Amino acid sequence: MIDQLKKLYPSLQLLDQSKLSSDSAYKWFSLSDGVIVGIHETELAPRDLSLLAALLTPYNPSFPMQTDEEKKWLAAVDATDSIDSDAFPSVSSYRFVHFSIQEKQISPAAFKQAVDDFYAQTVPILWENDHQGILVEYVTKEDGPISYEEIIDVLMSDLYINIHFFVGPLRTSLDGASTHYRAMVDGAKTVSRYSNKTVIRYTDAVPYLLIDQTPEPLRNEIKQSVLQDYINDGETMKMFEVFVRNNLNISETAKALHMHRNSLQYRFDRFYENTGIDVRKFHEAMAVYLAILIKK
Repeated sequence: MIDQLKKLYPSLQLLDQSKLSSDSAYKWFSLSDGVIVGIHETELAPRDLSLLAALLTPYNPSFPMQTDEEKKWLAAVDATDSIDSDAFPSVSSYRFVHFSIQEKQISPAAFKQAVDDFYAQTVPILWENDHQGILVEYVTKEDGPISYEEIIDVLMSDLYINIHFFVGPLRTSLDGASTHYRAMVDGAKTVSRYSNKTVIRYTDAVPYLLIDQTPEPLRNEIKQSVLQDYINDGETMKMFEVFVRNNLNISETAKALHMHRNSLQYRFDRFYENTGIDVRKFHEAMAVYLAILIKK
């Protein structure tokens, strides 16, 4: 096929993977055997581009060459029907991890190399664009899950990269992978509007996802009804947030806030007297926490 294309497009050349950049005046395409060819844009009329895109796979040379594993995952998350599990014989447990890097801080190729250094095996990366995408993490009993806080520490200290991770739940089945993939991509965008934490796990993000789907009049009603006269009391709001983050443990919360345990108990009692809500009970604490998230 290359010889035939060369006759039609004399400028045709093969992509040199050893180069750090490619000629931006060329349009690149992947052949069925994985060879990447480029044709100078002066030889490509709109009709040529449409025809080549239909016969070949357009390729962006700024991204690393797709591995066979990445190609299988891309086909899987684009599938509208069930996924053939035989295509992933070694996958027992996995999770999708959405990442978002500040634009133009690092090239996709350099990011892939940096990420691979943290894993026992090559990690499939499904790119959305040159600074966002999904990592497919294979979780094994021997290695356990990756600490994304540690990855951020290294990337920040060594490469000065600002990055956020939205860590999906552990999955043991490929059923519904396509729907889950899309939920992770959309969910990451939603969560970024509510939180600036660098690592957010799916279970921590559930309140944000639910709030985002709640009509604004209902959000306002929840906020006013739960927080009542405390709605603009920033100190009390912070106290409740720390209480929830410390798993409703009064001693740990008092320590984190540099308060005496009895002082904290007293403030909880006062809130209960004024609102009828006892934040020491799990479900009532969650209602207050959701109301605070809505306010924020």
